[in-house]
Amino acid sequence: MKSNARPILLVEDDRIDAMTVTRALRELHVANPVEHMENGEQALAWLKDPASTRPCLILLDLNMPVMGGIEFLREIKGDGMHLRRIPVVVLTTSEEQRDKVESFDLGVAGYMRKPVDYGQFVDMMRTIDAYWTISELPE
Repeated sequence: MKSNARPILLVEDDRIDAMTVTRALRELHVANPVEHMENGEQALAWLKDPASTRPCLILLDLNMPVMGGIEFLREIKGDGMHLRRIPVVVLTTSEEQRDKVESFDLGVAGYMRKPVDYGQFVDMMRTIDAYWTISELPE
């Protein structure tokens, strides 16, 4: 992924899913550090902290306590700062059409359903990595 090795922000409340993402990225030799936040509120606070390095990508679950993914998207995509330019890929178990439509209405770069099979999960992460490695992001 690289983009000057800025972090990838993972917003995911399920520890197993978070470990799966981290493991898959490590298996794919993605050098970017992963910053893991357990809900949208934590992630928003981290993003707004001047000491935090702006991530090159946000991997976002939708179904989380405190502040869910849709509410988080509303916050960052409505932000007057540069947060709205950070690409967001939704990784979810949700099969709700309205979640998908609302996510795209809020400007997500991608929406992917988490596969149960680990091999398929690694393939999905490989695709995300390949795309963001060649994609040019605004500074």
